Amino acid sequence: MESYTVFAEIYDEMMSDIPYEEWSEYICELLAEQGITEGLVTELGCGTGTISRMIAKHGYNMIGVDNSIDMLTIAFDKKEDEDSGYDVLYLLQDMREMQLLSTQDAIISVCDSLNYMRTTDDLSKVFKGVRKYLKDDGVFIFDMKTEHLYRDIMGNNQSTVMGEFSVMIWDNTYDEETGDNSYYLTIFREVEDGESWLYERFEEEHIQHVFNEDEVVATLKENGLEPIHIYNAFSHDKPDENSERIYYVCKPCR
Repeated sequence: MESYTVFAEIYDEMMSDIPYEEWSEYICELLAEQGITEGLVTELGCGTGTISRMIAKHGYNMIGVDNSIDMLTIAFDKKEDEDSGYDVLYLLQDMREMQLLSTQDAIISVCDSLNYMRTTDDLSKVFKGVRKYLKDDGVFIFDMKTEHLYRDIMGNNQSTVMGEFSVMIWDNTYDEETGDNSYYLTIFREVEDGESWLYERFEEEHIQHVFNEDEVVATLKENGLEPIHIYNAFSHDKPDENSERIYYVCKPCR
């Protein structure tokens, strides 16, 4: 089963409860604290472009990178539907093999995109590319879900998300030995069939991996980056055992 195919079409509907506005404000706050109030910013794993578009409203020149053509198609559709006075350049790329035309003032990755890296080797490839395209005075900001979230909250559970035209059943499984979190999505999407409506069924599998802080920091340093701040998400507090999401604010090693 492929990831982000049919799910891409209903992603924004299913994730409508996520406070993207608050998330983008927090990212812009972190950027400003490092002196980045304008310039080139690339988002890795931009998905349907919601965060990239919101950050662009703050005056940044945004590039969105994602390896799902289905997600980027939605992002392009949003772009066509708006006449907002700002623009986002979208690139269909695997973040492990990122290729940009110039160095960036900042690179960001949010919504646990980096948890899709399954090994430290994969993570290292991303960090290597970030260092290559990040200016020497630039900043790299990313978030990651924690083991506490995967193990104690998401766990081995099933949930159902109801949308206006679709229903999604989420079967979650966390493997403590491997650190892999798998979720199997069963999607029922309403489609027109002549004068009646039917539900089509689709299935997708997504796998994320949890990295502990030591692994992340070591991999950053191996690739010429160092964390200057590690925060409990949406705050300036240090993470603790109850943290569900962690933000890393990084600079090139000096």
